[in-house]
Amino acid sequence: MTEPGDARTAVIVAAHGRRGRLKDWHAAEHPYVVRGRRLRVVCGDRVQWEPGQHNEVTVTAIQPRANSLRRLDTARNSTEVLAANLTLVGVVCASEPQPDWFVIDRYLCAAADMGARAILVVNKCDLARPDPAELDTYRRAGYRVLEVSAQAGQGLAELAKAFDSETGILVGQSGVGKSSLINRLVPGVAVSTSGLTRGSAEGRHTTTASVMHTLPGGGRLIDAPGVRDFLPAIDDDRAVQVGFAEILAAAAQCRFTDCRHMREPGCAVKTAVDEAAISARRYESYRRLLRSTQSAPSR
Repeated sequence: MTEPGDARTAVIVAAHGRRGRLKDWHAAEHPYVVRGRRLRVVCGDRVQWEPGQHNEVTVTAIQPRANSLRRLDTARNSTEVLAANLTLVGVVCASEPQPDWFVIDRYLCAAADMGARAILVVNKCDLARPDPAELDTYRRAGYRVLEVSAQAGQGLAELAKAFDSETGILVGQSGVGKSSLINRLVPGVAVSTSGLTRGSAEGRHTTTASVMHTLPGGGRLIDAPGVRDFLPAIDDDRAVQVGFAEILAAAAQCRFTDCRHMREPGCAVKTAVDEAAISARRYESYRRLLRSTQSAPSR
């Protein structure tokens, strides 16, 4: 696919600051540098480029994104884009480091808000499983939960199949084994891994750049840096309930169509929580995210 003049189109397959690699529509990869300081590209972006100097090409523009995975940086009063044009988000957790279920919910909500499917990937299941009750809560809410082990090879075929023909990303807390999973899913790749820090169950940051890998089944999988916290950038706080399938389903029975499920009378969601039909922990997660979205700086 060629654009008028010297500009061409390509997909960003590695991004770190103003430099990285892109793949053109002939499947050839080129190192790039971004033109200007205001243009910021991420893995998955479709971009225009032109020949540059010293074997580098120059990215000149970003084509319109179908969607983007974004997080709020409240300290800087800004929004950070992590990846673009995704169809599937794989949220990885493990028994160690201990899962932060609220962060997991935020990733799942971000996926729903951007119109991408989401799956929960439970790694290191050969060692120990996270709270089975929490995993069952996600299953009842309609999420697909895959229990895998990068070390033992358990469940990897099913995980690979889930990403067939998808443009996906693995996200989650540092130390859950995202890079280890990619090392098993992508033949010949060598992604650095860290395990856990000595004397602590908290993972270290190991991936400094986002990289897109091509899977044998035709899918594309992005390895993104691990984070200790994640707050999705949701433009309309009423969209938060879309990220909680069980809450969205119960909301149809609320007395008021604009019910936020906080203090309103006749709220079917709160009734479902009281009756244990909806997880109280998941409802608290919804409340926290709604409050965070409402108090976030305007974007």
